[in-house]
Amino acid sequence: MDGNLSPNDLSGIVEADRAHVWHHLSQHAPYMAPEGERTDPKIIVEGKGLRVWDQHGREHIDAVSGGVWTVNVGYGRETIADAVRDQLVKMNFFGGTVGSIPAAMFSERLLSKMPGMSRVYYANSGSEANEKGFKMVRQIAHQRYGGKKHKILYRERDYHGTTIACLSGGGQDERNAHYGPFTPGFIRVPHCLEYRKGDQGMADLSSEEYGVAAANAIEEVILREGADTVGSLCLEPVTAGGGVITPPPGYWDRVQDICKKYDILLHIDEVVCGVGRTGTWFGYQHYGIKPDIVTMAKGVASGYAAISCCVTTEEVFDMFKDNTSDHLNYFRDISTFGGCTAGPAAALENMAIIEREGLLDNTVAMGDYMVDQMRALQDKHACIGEVRGKGLFTGMELVADRTTREPLPEKTVAAVTGHCMKNDAVIIGMTNRSLPGLNNTLCFSPALIATKDDIDQILASVDGALTAVMG
Repeated sequence: MDGNLSPNDLSGIVEADRAHVWHHLSQHAPYMAPEGERTDPKIIVEGKGLRVWDQHGREHIDAVSGGVWTVNVGYGRETIADAVRDQLVKMNFFGGTVGSIPAAMFSERLLSKMPGMSRVYYANSGSEANEKGFKMVRQIAHQRYGGKKHKILYRERDYHGTTIACLSGGGQDERNAHYGPFTPGFIRVPHCLEYRKGDQGMADLSSEEYGVAAANAIEEVILREGADTVGSLCLEPVTAGGGVITPPPGYWDRVQDICKKYDILLHIDEVVCGVGRTGTWFGYQHYGIKPDIVTMAKGVASGYAAISCCVTTEEVFDMFKDNTSDHLNYFRDISTFGGCTAGPAAALENMAIIEREGLLDNTVAMGDYMVDQMRALQDKHACIGEVRGKGLFTGMELVADRTTREPLPEKTVAAVTGHCMKNDAVIIGMTNRSLPGLNNTLCFSPALIATKDDIDQILASVDGALTAVMG
């Protein structure tokens, strides 16, 4: 910390927060309980590297990059703050009907990392970026297929955002609960979690056989719905909040064949995986995928400014300018805060830091180390059913019985994360109110600057928590 805080230094801030702030994903009743029974909301005051400090001056190690896999280059980056400040003084905003210097510069830099992609549409959040992709598919359907080829396929366990349309395409039933009725035309396809292939009646298949079979299940849905009604397939390259699911071998090759066969646009949601999280610039690049649409947010500017991008091929872009006699033949969409210059200014320096400091290589090396150490814990703790992940994006699925793979109850998993926070000030994540009966995966996504010492500290806390909670 830069200063010494006592518990009373920020008492006014805590009370203002208690009285007025509506926190995300939070039950507020404990904050409002009678004196002597209530808990205080946590206020994060400062961050540096992988560490953050709360209102009591307590240091925490953040193993989830801001709680939601966002702060890829870590806290306290003065060069990003300077870039944003300088840009805001010069030109802070103009609606996206015109261009800006940082938007042009970042689009060029970004596309240099994405061979085959050519156009960047700016917005301000991952949900909004995915909405843009969905709207593109719908507009193409109306302009080229009489509105018929409008259906959007999404996968069980995947998450694409918090708006009603994004929840309509969301594969996490507890996140969706109570928010219907949903937007029509979104169709679910099965997941590809090999660890739970037995639940799909595929227990006897090898890894590659399962990968192909899981992809074939998508084709079955397409044929059921009618291929002439399906416009796109939206998938995460590695499923994030649905359990950190890495795809089985054979899966992506077959998925691409299916999309080509039925003229279906492939929309890859990189909101979590993008900009280094998995050890490549984008998660899809591990698997030889050639997408039509790629969406991203979170790590694009590491949380130093709000920015998201919906990136397309030139072929998709061309479909919105090929008939100038039609006054509706362009993408009739706008994002107010897609016109902010802070986002691309921050994103340029964020990307420069990743390059200067070799953070992609570090992510691969530290990701491999983290998985190895997690597997050592798996040998020690029978409740760890599977370890999986890519780069610094890893998970441990906890089970009550390894043979039956019965999931550990969500409250027990929450007790593990709670123990890490309370006893060691280590912040880890878990699948949370997402999948009925399957909120049993611990989630880790430390900043790409993580060291072996950081990972050792994180996993020592998990080791202690599993010992304390499970006995």
